[in-house]
Amino acid sequence: MTFDEIVSEYYKPLYRFAHSLAKNEDGAGDLTQQTFFIYAEKGDQLRDRAKVKSWLFTTLYREFLRLKRKSDRMENTEEDLLERAGPVIQPEMIRRTDANTAVEALQSVDEIYRTPLSLFYLNNHSYKEIAQILSVPIGTVMSRISRGKTQLKQNLIAASEEPA
Repeated sequence: MTFDEIVSEYYKPLYRFAHSLAKNEDGAGDLTQQTFFIYAEKGDQLRDRAKVKSWLFTTLYREFLRLKRKSDRMENTEEDLLERAGPVIQPEMIRRTDANTAVEALQSVDEIYRTPLSLFYLNNHSYKEIAQILSVPIGTVMSRISRGKTQLKQNLIAASEEPA
C-alpha cells in the first residue's frame, strides 16, 4: 500500500478515535495529522504491513498520552495563560440533541474505559487489536469495555432524567 492509500483508508477511523480522546475537532485533527507524520518518518520500519492499522492506532494513542502529559505539566506552570484562553467550541454543540447527549455521555466516561469503548464501537477494532494498541492484556480490554458500557449506561440514564 502506498502512503496515499493508507491515508485514504485510515484517516476517518483514526480521526474518530482521536476525537473520542481529544474531545474537540482541532485536537483530533492535530493528533491524526501527527500520526501520519510519524508514519511518514518511521513507517518503513514496520516489518509486517498487515499490521499498519494497529500501528497507526497505537501511535495515535501514544501521541495523545504524550501530549496529555505535556499539557498536564503546562497547566501546572502556566495556569494564568490558560485561563485567558477562549473557550473551545465543541462539535457536539451543532449536532442534534440526541447525538449531543450520547457524545456527552461517552465523554464523561472515565478515560481508562472511554478509550477501549471508542476503539471497539467507533473504530470496529477487535479485542486483540485494542490490546495491542493499548499494550494491555485482552482480559483487561474486555473488563474495561464492560465497565465502560456500565458507566455509559449510567450517564445516559442520568442525562435522560435531567430536566430539559
